[in-house]
Formats: sequence, C-alpha cells, structure tokens
Amino acid sequence: RNNMQVVIYSIPNCTYCVQAKNLAENHPKVEETIYKMMGDGFKPTEVRELFPTARTFPQIIVDGEKIGGFTELKALLDG
Repeated sequence: RNNMQVVIYSIPNCTYCVQAKNLAENHPKVEETIYKMMGDGFKPTEVRELFPTARTFPQIIVDGEKIGGFTELKALLDG
C-alpha cells in the first residue's frame, strides 16, 4: 500500500523516535505522518491506555494497528 498513515508516539531526546519520524516522512508508502511528543501531543496516561505493555519508545500505529517501534516500522516499510 502506498497511502499509509503512521502515528508515532515519542518522548524527548529519543533517537529511535527521530529515526522513525524521518523514515516515515520520507518513505513513498507513507501518505501521512503524525508525530506526537509526550507532554505536548499526548499525556503519559494515554500511553498506558493505548500501549499497556509498552516499555520503550517510539510506539507506532500504522493504519490503526499497533505495530511496535522503529524496528517494526522499518521492517514493514522495507517489506
């Protein structure tokens, strides 16, 4: 598919968050990238509700499906 929507939940000073954002924004398969920063775009309580088992960032949703983090996003886009 070439019109994916990618939502990235990130925290400040997170290298993989920035890498995920750059990958999504510059990938031909991605139509829309939404980059949410903890404390600005969302609250910590939202993360616990959306991703109760998450221990790392970024947490990424592609087309409404929770896929994991940067490694999973890269694998999905490269696949």
